[in-house]
Amino acid sequence: MSARGNEAVSADQQINTQEPTRAQIKRWRKHLAEERMEARTYRDLSERRTGEERAVLLQLEEAERRHEEYWLARLGDHALPAPKPPLRTRAASVLAHLFGTIFILAMAQRAEQRSARDVDDDVPAHMQADEYIHAEVIRSLAAKSRETLAGTFRAAVFGANDGLVSNLALVLGVAATGMDPHAVLLTGISGLLAGALSMAAGEWVSVRSQRELLDASIPDQDAHQAVPDLDVDANELALVFRARGESEEEAERHAKQVFARLAKPANGDSGAIAVRAALGGSPESDGAGDQVGTPMKAALSSFCFFAVGAFFPLIPYLLGMTGLAAIIAAAAIVGVALLFTGGVVGILSGQSPAPRALRQLVVGYGAAGVTYLLGWLFGTSIA
Repeated sequence: MSARGNEAVSADQQINTQEPTRAQIKRWRKHLAEERMEARTYRDLSERRTGEERAVLLQLEEAERRHEEYWLARLGDHALPAPKPPLRTRAASVLAHLFGTIFILAMAQRAEQRSARDVDDDVPAHMQADEYIHAEVIRSLAAKSRETLAGTFRAAVFGANDGLVSNLALVLGVAATGMDPHAVLLTGISGLLAGALSMAAGEWVSVRSQRELLDASIPDQDAHQAVPDLDVDANELALVFRARGESEEEAERHAKQVFARLAKPANGDSGAIAVRAALGGSPESDGAGDQVGTPMKAALSSFCFFAVGAFFPLIPYLLGMTGLAAIIAAAAIVGVALLFTGGVVGILSGQSPAPRALRQLVVGYGAAGVTYLLGWLFGTSIA
């Protein structure tokens, strides 16, 4: 009998001979609720996927259903009424379905990682191992989505955070000098427009330059055309492969294979495809990787998110608030926004959102606080 079978037998024996404690029932019901929610998540996500990804997700759902059956067997009559998952799990699920596939994958990865770390002697070793492996499966499924999102998302997060912090610092700095609230509002609006335009221009140049640097390392699309004219006995094709990391013997063998394919084309192929593939110049190559993003998308994303972030500190002044009340309200509104953006970064990275949210808040408040103190000192010295 397998080790898993032995564990199942031991579990059944324990069920028959020992009544679970109230604490155990509470933990088991929590495990049952989470397994059910994870199974539903994988089922929902599989409906958005096709091919191999769909098959993998359905296998994950099946594994979670097995875990569900285990806890149902352990609980017996205590499984009723059906337990509800923790509030944080339900809230995370709602956010995931609102914001799309990448959020679902990120939240699923986070849930699997949390389950794998849960210390509970009642959880069989094979189920804990399953959770570890499930986290790695989800990490792999999410990798492509993260790479595609990375360029634009970086610009969006950077733009929103910069808008929140820089305009809050600007507004607090000028408000601390005792400036008229109307002038503070106009200063904040000017900061919003100037900062958003500057961020967009800077992001466009940055991404464009990065793509140009990466494009410079992409093999020439037409280099394969020169290969048929090379001297077979003393050619430089092997040098290309050596420059890319192959040993001298591997490079020579690789070059001979290319020439052999070129001399004896197969299936009506002129050999050009083999040579092109060997040199890395496929016609499908799109230049820089998707993770860099496009200059225009990055610029628009940065502009919009900076403008949105920079708008939050202005809300109290747009509502007619003045003095210290407006300053406190602006800081509070921006604080909530900073916690949100930091939490989103944590979620998408598959990590706990709380530390990232607090980090964002501390950094943002630190910059704004220093600016406020400088403005207060400057206003006091003028007075």
